[in-house]
This record gives sequence, structure tokens and C-alpha cells, in this order.
Amino acid sequence: MAATKVLFVCLGNICRSPMAEGIFIDIVQRSGLADQFEIDSAGTSSYHQGELPDSRMRATAQSHGIQLTSRARPFKRQDLHAYDYIAAMDRSVLRSILDLGGKTAPFPAKVFLMRDHDQEADSADVPDPYYGGQDGFEEVFQILDRSSRALLQHILTERAGT
Repeated sequence: MAATKVLFVCLGNICRSPMAEGIFIDIVQRSGLADQFEIDSAGTSSYHQGELPDSRMRATAQSHGIQLTSRARPFKRQDLHAYDYIAAMDRSVLRSILDLGGKTAPFPAKVFLMRDHDQEADSADVPDPYYGGQDGFEEVFQILDRSSRALLQHILTERAGT
């Protein structure tokens, strides 16, 4: 079976999406499924291209035993054809992804909001912690941890049904 390709997308690819990528990698590895997945992250803007994740996000991840080492890259139209699942961190990012895909162009990726998989969601969006305090980074970690665990179960269930 080919590896399942999962892409996490936020605006700048330095806070939410690299955290989601790191958490998902950790969960997949702990589940013994690392050889069955390819996991990456991207941003709908190229403001931070080539940069490491925000230092506050890296510190939050590290406090939970997760290392964030990816470099920011822009989301590309080709990603819609290269990935099986694309998780947008908020509605604005989702609109940007779908707009890039075009209204009539079919693409194989399943594109959705990350919090579609959060049983405790009080909003459709993963909040952007960039302009807030440390509590916001921890809140985002907790949201993405819950959502990532549920997303993995969703993917495994879908794969079992095919």
C-alpha cells in the first residue's frame, strides 16, 4: 500500500501547521505507522519561506517532547494533487486552498478544516497564537493534539474501508 500523504496548512507555516505536522508525526510514530505516512506542512503565504517554526511554538512543542524542525514553504497548486489529505487551520486558509484549486478543477486531495476532527471544538478555526501570549501556544497544542489523534483514527478507518 502506498503511503498516505497528509499536509497541514496555515497562513505563514511557522506556528499552527508545523505544530500539527510535528504532533501528527509523533502520534504516527508512536502508533508504529511511520512507514505508512508522508507528513508535511505549508503556508498560504510565503512571508516566512525557509524559516524554522516560531520559537514560542518550538518551545511549546518541546515541552511536550516534540521537536519542530521543518522549514516554512508556500502551499502550491500541485499540493492538491500530491497529497491525500489537506488540513486547513482556519476558514480563510481553506478558502485560499480551494481558490487555488479552481472552481471546476477536480483534485484527489480531501481538503477540510482541522477542527472538523476536534470533538471539543467551540470554533471552526484553530486560533493563531502569533500575536498573543504563551497560553495561546499551549491552547493550540491541545487543540491540535486532540484533532490529530481523531484525524489519524479517521484516516485509518477510511483506509480499512477501501
